[in-house]
Amino acid sequence: MEFDEWKPVYEAILADFGYDRAGDERARDVLASLTDGFDRERLPAARDATVAVAGAGPSLDDDTSLERARGADVVFAASTAADVLADHGIRVDCMVTDLDKNPDTVRRLTDAGVPVAVHAHGDNLPAVRAVVPDCTDEFVLPTTQAAPRGPVENFGGFTDGDRAAFLADHLGAARLVFVGWDLDDPTVEPTKARKLEWAERLLYWLESRRNERFAVLDGRRDAIDTSALPLE
Repeated sequence: MEFDEWKPVYEAILADFGYDRAGDERARDVLASLTDGFDRERLPAARDATVAVAGAGPSLDDDTSLERARGADVVFAASTAADVLADHGIRVDCMVTDLDKNPDTVRRLTDAGVPVAVHAHGDNLPAVRAVVPDCTDEFVLPTTQAAPRGPVENFGGFTDGDRAAFLADHLGAARLVFVGWDLDDPTVEPTKARKLEWAERLLYWLESRRNERFAVLDGRRDAIDTSALPLE
């Protein structure tokens, strides 16, 4: 996805949450100063593959979710989903995170040669400064939701989970399988619930762009607010 396509959706997200674009840009620039250009050859071979996009919802612990992840060609994990999958002996091929929960996992994976898409935004600048310098730089893929600059890229997406899906799409995945996605999780606080609503909208947009139907949206599509999406 090019930034010109993403920009109107990004602006709608900024307006909805009251986020500061300048804050995102400052965090992006700090991340750029801490990283070098990422060699995409280090990413797993997602092209023409079935990619499991693992969310960090409670259902990831279900046997069905774990088996679907285990059966995929490639596994992209959002945040703490990487830890859950590792606990069950499932290899993660790429982690996507804004560093809000498990920085030790980020360090460990990059040290082991597993790419981690590290996201900078206006609210996580201290974490970016604290964690990124301790990582193996070659395996840090720096990302932003603002305009890309230098080594920092923007593949689309807002939450860790939907950013993982947009990254897999950008890499040419043939099929996306969603596990551990609990869009109606009653345990999350209100702001997180709103973020999940945006994740749902963005998955709707992505499946429309891909001409694919994601099972995670079955039974939900008619209720999704698509007014901010540039649908054809």
